[in-house]
Amino acid sequence: MATTLDGYIAGPGGGDPSGADYFPLTPDLIQFIVERYPETLPGPARSAMGIDDPGQKFDTVLEGRASYEIGLAAGLTDAYPHLRHLVFSTTLESQDPAVEIVRDNALERVRALKAEEGKDLWLVGGGKLAHFLLPEIDRLVLKQNRSVIGSGIPLFDGPFQSHLFQPVEETLLDSGVRVLTYDRA
Repeated sequence: MATTLDGYIAGPGGGDPSGADYFPLTPDLIQFIVERYPETLPGPARSAMGIDDPGQKFDTVLEGRASYEIGLAAGLTDAYPHLRHLVFSTTLESQDPAVEIVRDNALERVRALKAEEGKDLWLVGGGKLAHFLLPEIDRLVLKQNRSVIGSGIPLFDGPFQSHLFQPVEETLLDSGVRVLTYDRA
């Protein structure tokens, strides 16, 4: 997930932060994503870039309602057709038969997915879902931008919980984005 130095994934109004001045989509960041995490690109971006492989790390995307609605506003009922797509919401109605809506027992559903054979699960957003699923998160890959915005949607949006993660990799891109990888300690 992309984050600011002060730990926000979006501004106070939420919405799509991609390309905002605090989350610029620089050529080196796009190259890094294409090389390391091509499956995290939305379907239309993959098509435009000629990417058609199934991906290296993930076969499933987990998404909160507000994040999913960003794609809906852009006309995409399934922004990640190359992945199994689950949206966690108690209120959202299904917009696409390929997208599974998880209304309850989110932790149990994620635990069941983790027990299945296959590649890893990718949590695309948002902060409330990340906080709720925090007990099941094994690895964090943060694209830490060099911006401070002061308020907004926190990376983990919920009451205090303490979880420890161990740094395992750090990549500093020329644009100043630092990609930080942590595994659960």
